[in-house]
Amino acid sequence: MGKAMNEILEQISKIGIVPVVKIDREEDALPLARALCEGGLPCAEITFRTSAAVAAIKSITENFPGMCVGAGTVLNADQVDAAVEAGAKFIVSPGMNPKTVKYCAEKDIPITPGTSSPTDIEQAIELGLEVVKFFPAEQSGGLNKIKAMAAPYTQMKFMPTGGINAKNLTSYLDFPKVIACGGSWMVPGDLIHAGKWEEIKNLTRQAVQTMLGFELAHVGINAENEEEALKAARRFAFIFGMQLKDGNSSAFAGSAVEVMKSPYLGTCGHIAIRTNYIERAVNYLSSVLGVAFDESSLKKDEDGKWKAIYLKEEIGGFAVHLVQK
Repeated sequence: MGKAMNEILEQISKIGIVPVVKIDREEDALPLARALCEGGLPCAEITFRTSAAVAAIKSITENFPGMCVGAGTVLNADQVDAAVEAGAKFIVSPGMNPKTVKYCAEKDIPITPGTSSPTDIEQAIELGLEVVKFFPAEQSGGLNKIKAMAAPYTQMKFMPTGGINAKNLTSYLDFPKVIACGGSWMVPGDLIHAGKWEEIKNLTRQAVQTMLGFELAHVGINAENEEEALKAARRFAFIFGMQLKDGNSSAFAGSAVEVMKSPYLGTCGHIAIRTNYIERAVNYLSSVLGVAFDESSLKKDEDGKWKAIYLKEEIGGFAVHLVQK
């Protein structure tokens, strides 16, 4: 698998959701791309099922060079050429066509072919692929089928597409061998036709929020010393009926307020934000929003799984860290 291939698939895995878009009119391409970028998903798989696809890909890649744009439903070498010439950075096919895969491999173009059986996966391995699309995901047995199929093929990673929506997204992303999910629930055809770009932007933003699930975990207050810390924590506990938990470096009132026994990160203290997937969140925030993290603050559990990490910046006098739900 070529170097370029890895880079694009890595970019897709950092974004986590690939909007699968059907564009019937060329003039819809740019406002749609803008809505996706502003909503937080600078990525699209544009299906080759319409005559406007080539022009749409060309228009988006020229105007939004930072966007990761690929072509979907690509069935043969001619379509690969047309898509790549228009600026597509990756190719997605509905099934496992060895000819198309080999053609892409020769040209060093990333392709994720559709698979739904062990036979397909073995063909993909034979052809040197590390990631396949699993399609149509829900209709082919969903997550349970992916888990059962992934077991014998330890290196293979999956991009499920088909029937994925806000309700089942995180159950797929919970499985470590799923690099990203493809879906069209944030770009429904009727909204594209009606030009409701603001609604598409909101659905896109909700999709990202569903994936990362950010919520306030606790606020950390910097106290001068242990005595002050306990005094503050007790007062919160007393007034709001919270349970006092005295620890080594801090005291908690319930789970919402932490008071540090000596001043710690942040001028005033710190704010902790919970997330569904701390590694996905860091990948997403750093690659899509350009947020910087302090690598030295990373805490892991005994199994090496990430538990907490601080942002480099202070916001409003507070250090900010993510915690794994």
